[in-house]
Amino acid sequence: MRIIQSRRQFLTTLSLAGAARLVGAPAALAAEGPPETTTVRLAKLAPGICIAPQYVADELLRAEGFTDIQYVISTSGAPVAAAVARGTVDFSLNYAGPNIIAVDAGEPIMTLAGVHVGCFELFGNEGMHSVADLKGKTVGVQAVGSSQHVYLATMLAYIGLDPNKDIMWVTSASPSPIELFAGGRVDAFLGFAPEPQDLRARHIGHVVVNSAADRPWSQYFCCMLIGNREFVRKNPVAIKRVLRAILKAADLCTAEPESVARRVVDGGFTPRYDYALQTLSELPYDKWREYDPEDTIRFYALRLREAGLIKSTPQKIIADGTDWRFLDELKRELKA
Repeated sequence: MRIIQSRRQFLTTLSLAGAARLVGAPAALAAEGPPETTTVRLAKLAPGICIAPQYVADELLRAEGFTDIQYVISTSGAPVAAAVARGTVDFSLNYAGPNIIAVDAGEPIMTLAGVHVGCFELFGNEGMHSVADLKGKTVGVQAVGSSQHVYLATMLAYIGLDPNKDIMWVTSASPSPIELFAGGRVDAFLGFAPEPQDLRARHIGHVVVNSAADRPWSQYFCCMLIGNREFVRKNPVAIKRVLRAILKAADLCTAEPESVARRVVDGGFTPRYDYALQTLSELPYDKWREYDPEDTIRFYALRLREAGLIKSTPQKIIADGTDWRFLDELKRELKA
């Protein structure tokens, strides 16, 4: 599905294009030559507010030489990694855990950069104050292998609990896990924006872990940019240009959260401006300049192996499923 801009959305884009000057212009464009393709397909996720840089990069991508920018509807987590592996999506921000699981399974995806930290929060009912309190409790997830399940499994493994034995997973697509938690039918729920904002607005449960603030989760990327391996091999100029646009869009999320939130809503990516603005104001989109994405892959690969969700070592995951060349070049170029 390709998103067509209305006049209002176009005017908003112009405003963002002006704000993009805050993060500089691509000085190296002429030396790089044109991208090998002028079409780029990105995923449109639900709920997915946290991947706002992907949604507001249009003008930055156009400045990089892309003329056909498409958003392909997908669900988050493992389905996104599968879409990138199949080549129906060229790039997407996606959660680190499902990306690692896909590489372990031999899927042809490459992680190119870490983009932001802190998009998931664990909510519990009364009496639950730590991850250890999950033992013997019920936790709602959309499905085994979903991003909710993967991140909670890593949290449990990190403190020595067995995610296969020590808690009871309740899988449900309808009613959704958030509504199971809201209705008191499960004890805990891990949500991605705008779900935490919705629970706080309704005064339901309380936050047990906030990955934007609580260690060790706040020290590692949650969302990372992935690309199809063959696309990366054949289109190195396009890869660098896409990544540059996404990273500049991340800077824009930090510099102009109000404008970005309005654009995300006007583009049809989420319905509520207040939740979008809360997300953009709370998440540290500037960490791509500070954190080493390889540390994230190593950390989560260890946790996933402890949880029995992958068999590969972190070194193999890094060797088979990462390419930091373009990020390293852009960090120098953008003086990160």
